[in-house]
Amino acid sequence: QVQLVESGGGLVQAGASLRLSCAASGFFFSRNAMHWYRQAPGKQRELVASISSTGGVTNYASSVKGRFTISRDNAKNTVYLQMNSLKPEDTAAYYCKVATMDYWGQGTQVTVSS
Repeated sequence: QVQLVESGGGLVQAGASLRLSCAASGFFFSRNAMHWYRQAPGKQRELVASISSTGGVTNYASSVKGRFTISRDNAKNTVYLQMNSLKPEDTAAYYCKVATMDYWGQGTQVTVSS
């Protein structure tokens, strides 16, 4: 079955960096685009970044453009989210998702203190 396991979250100060990882299994990873979403308390889940199956095309929410970078390693079935210059408003649970399948991981919590 499809499994998505996110990791790399933590508590950091504003301006710091974190790299999230999402290890995928149970489907043809290299054939699927992937998304990173986030959900802050009391808010709707928000699409943060997307990457095509080959990694050649990426898209970002305006709120993170220039600070976050999505990438993937198809040999390792893993998608990453490099987050730089973190702000308190980036505090949320972060989830990866297969673009065309309704499967979610357990998420990883990112907390940014001011």
